[in-house]
Amino acid sequence: MKADIHPAYQTVKVHCACGTEWETRSTKAGQIRVEICSSCHPFFTGKQKLIDTAGRVERFQKKYNRKK
Repeated sequence: MKADIHPAYQTVKVHCACGTEWETRSTKAGQIRVEICSSCHPFFTGKQKLIDTAGRVERFQKKYNRKK
């Protein structure tokens, strides 16, 4: 490998909007701010709700003869 062509890989602190903080490594200097993380995302917390937009779920159930 060539010397001095790769960006510096350092430890950075990540801050989520929910207040969770953790450390990771990145080539981006400073802090990283995110809006959603695995601590507050509905898929990972188990609070995910099925939202029926424009009857898509109902249309799917009708198409494949699925009962509610």
